[in-house]
Amino acid sequence: MLTKSPAPQNPLDRLTGAGLAWGEGTYARLAAPIGAAAFALYILFTALTAWVMPDANWDMLPYLAISEEGTYPDAQALHDYAYNTVKSGVSASDYKALTDDGGGFRSHMTENAADFHSLLGMYRIKFLYAEVLSTMGAVMSPVEAMRLVSVFSVLLFGAIALLWLRSEKALALAPMVGAVLIMADFGDAARASTPDLLTSALLLGGLYAYVRGREMATAILLFLAFMVRPDNIVFLAVFTVLLVAFRQKSWGALAGFAASFVAYFAISHWAHHPGWWPHLWFSSIEQHYNMDGFEPPFSIVAYLRAFATSLLRAVSLNSWVGVSVLALAGWFAAARAGFRLDRRAGILFAALVLGALAKFTVFPIHDTRIYFPHLIPPFLLLATPLMALWAAAARGENRAAMQIIPGDKS
Repeated sequence: MLTKSPAPQNPLDRLTGAGLAWGEGTYARLAAPIGAAAFALYILFTALTAWVMPDANWDMLPYLAISEEGTYPDAQALHDYAYNTVKSGVSASDYKALTDDGGGFRSHMTENAADFHSLLGMYRIKFLYAEVLSTMGAVMSPVEAMRLVSVFSVLLFGAIALLWLRSEKALALAPMVGAVLIMADFGDAARASTPDLLTSALLLGGLYAYVRGREMATAILLFLAFMVRPDNIVFLAVFTVLLVAFRQKSWGALAGFAASFVAYFAISHWAHHPGWWPHLWFSSIEQHYNMDGFEPPFSIVAYLRAFATSLLRAVSLNSWVGVSVLALAGWFAAARAGFRLDRRAGILFAALVLGALAKFTVFPIHDTRIYFPHLIPPFLLLATPLMALWAAAARGENRAAMQIIPGDKS
């Protein structure tokens, strides 16, 4: 038989117990506004950090270069533009770190315009990001434009996440989503001058539109996410296969994949992308200084070595594997308790998990930023069953309280 806990005798214990009871009751009544306010504050804080404490990373140089290729068709002029622009936009110490690594890759690229230019095909393929930078760079400092894109991406991502939680009446879980964002290195992605967070925000919007049955918005946003980072084609392919296999109708998702599939080959050809294996070699096996005509023979041994090395680093140095496992644990726990995802959400959940695995298999690289678009949507999908579980637990507690017999010490 359930009984009451013995009443605390110590005044400090009674005061602590009363305080905890008040805090628990207050949060239970105001969980939604408190959760929304806490999450919004975290998003605003992250956006501010992205503006005032940006991360100076080497990829800024080629991204700025591809945004102004039309203005500087000569390799040397384009090289000088990119390096001078970054030099004027970051601190002296950051610029030295980007351009001088004691005779290594960065030092070489600082001095060799032709080799630097040969790398641009691997960046030029992010077509939409380059166009955004080019447009914004006409009215502001190009480096500030990169930072502003990051700030916008943070705010857009946060707004979509809040809208998703609100539509599921799950704003009380917003602090949990914020905690997952912290574990998933959201702050690092926000501070980096790369297209990773912009594609994440657009993809999140597309997935939210899919969940809500807004097919036109689904198609447009999924396609835009692909145009920012074409490696999203892997997820879109997995998603499409699952939709067809389980006969789930979503013309928006299918149209987004079809448009992306056609655009992938067109953009790859236009961008002079070196191809899958040379790019993988450069990123995960060995940095090659000149990618023009670089066509190393495929080696299954080299691929497996790169796969094993990246897997070891992903597990020991990055967070995306752990966050993915946490999402699977949440799905399993909710399902075991009898609160399962509906068919539409379940297919998307599976596509996100399998898409991350497929992306790693196709292009084994360990960085969390590559898989960040897959990390947060599963937790938003779990909001509905978790809120149902929360409500069931509350009803169970109320029934248990009614069974307590005052004064019974047995």
